[in-house]
Amino acid sequence: MYLIFIAMLALNMSKEVLSAFGLMNERLTESNEAAAERNTAFMAGLVQKANDQPEKYEPLKDKASQIKELANNFNAYLDDLKSKMTAKIDDPTDYEIMDKGDYLDEHFFKGDIIKPDGQEFLKQMKTFREGVAEVLKDNPEMANVVKDVQAKFATDPVKRGAGTVGWLDHNYKGFPLVASLTKMTQLQSDIKTTESEVMSTMLKGTLTSEVSMTNYTTLLRADKSAYFNGETYDGEIVLGRTDETTKPSRVELTLDGRKLTENQYDFVGGKVKLKVNSGNPGEHKIEGKLIFAQDGKEVEVPVSSSFATIPKPNAATISADKMNVVYRGVKNPMTISFAGIADNNVSASAQGLSRVSGSSYVMDATMIKGREVTINVTGKIDGQTVSDNATFRIKDLPKPTGTVRGEDGSLSMQRNSLEISTIGAKFDDFDFELPLTVTGFKFKVPGQPTIQVNGSKLDARAKQALSKAKRGSGVQIFDIEAKAKGVSVILKKVSPVFIELTN
Repeated sequence: MYLIFIAMLALNMSKEVLSAFGLMNERLTESNEAAAERNTAFMAGLVQKANDQPEKYEPLKDKASQIKELANNFNAYLDDLKSKMTAKIDDPTDYEIMDKGDYLDEHFFKGDIIKPDGQEFLKQMKTFREGVAEVLKDNPEMANVVKDVQAKFATDPVKRGAGTVGWLDHNYKGFPLVASLTKMTQLQSDIKTTESEVMSTMLKGTLTSEVSMTNYTTLLRADKSAYFNGETYDGEIVLGRTDETTKPSRVELTLDGRKLTENQYDFVGGKVKLKVNSGNPGEHKIEGKLIFAQDGKEVEVPVSSSFATIPKPNAATISADKMNVVYRGVKNPMTISFAGIADNNVSASAQGLSRVSGSSYVMDATMIKGREVTINVTGKIDGQTVSDNATFRIKDLPKPTGTVRGEDGSLSMQRNSLEISTIGAKFDDFDFELPLTVTGFKFKVPGQPTIQVNGSKLDARAKQALSKAKRGSGVQIFDIEAKAKGVSVILKKVSPVFIELTN
């Protein structure tokens, strides 16, 4: 840009170029006026929101007001400076005569030294730049806005050729008056853009679309999903985007068509907490509306929800977390509960059964001699005792399957791959995560003696025997010894693996 301006000066700056800068300045000025109106309306809407819901919007309004004050101060300074620049020009729209840069060259500079007025210009830039950063520093969502402001209003030295030159010299020294005017109008545009970005980011979009109460939905939330007849229903009607500062000015609600009185609900942390009798078994309707203050007017949010009341239970819910059997040798997790009864009022008993916490139990069937175990459950509610039981089959752990490189059965493999492969074991189609560790196995190469190997990989003797095997011959890995951590029974014999050598 600097080189272009120098070239223009060398050509005595054509009238067409000067007029082009003037037209650009006019368009920027018009755009700035429109942006100022939008920002004023935006701020007025935020002020109204702060009046309607001070706890929610007052902090946002305070920060926006601080940004607006910084913007207004800097913008007023630029307006005053631009007025002084054109004070001696009879027609401020006669851009073709604005080809000199005498005013700013004398106002900002004295030779290579920046005069106090130039220092003031830099100070105004710094005040706005650092002021915005200070106001927004605690808001992570504003990081990009702060970064953008620091870039647009930076006054660091500028690289020119092999050296650097001061920012003020680079941008305003020796330039035509109309070009400097346009640059300052652009600065004012950046100021207004910053205002807009701050407020829109704070509210996640325009006030109309993002904070209007018509965008909220209601949810019915309760501590439990069903209630016994005669209980007090203590559910809460909440907004889908609720917080501690969101509170309706009044409510109009009915339960099964009957209007609720003020002693049947409370306002708690942005919620309407109900205090009504749950009624007879069946579904019950909560309907009506919540009324909120918005922009000085009332906005109604419809409510339409339901809850169910069920009879008191007489049967327990007992389920095995894995399947309808329990296994010897492992800790079988189980969930035991009575519908509608707190876990601390439920007890379960059976050989090998122990409680972990709440409704979580563990069944260890290792010491049980038979093939079945019966679990007896009792629960207490409202001074009454209810009981139930369930019977589970007891099964032994399945037979493990031997593996080589994770594969089982009969497989083909190159000799060098077998040398480095790991011998393993696994339970096929077993519901428990029960990793097995191989501690030894027997290795047989046709025509060679059987070798007992310790560990899970071929040792030196096994590798030597393998080197004598012919291509296509079958190698056997059998009598695999495996164990599982935490298993208290002897595992069944692990199935062997057969490998056909491909080289």
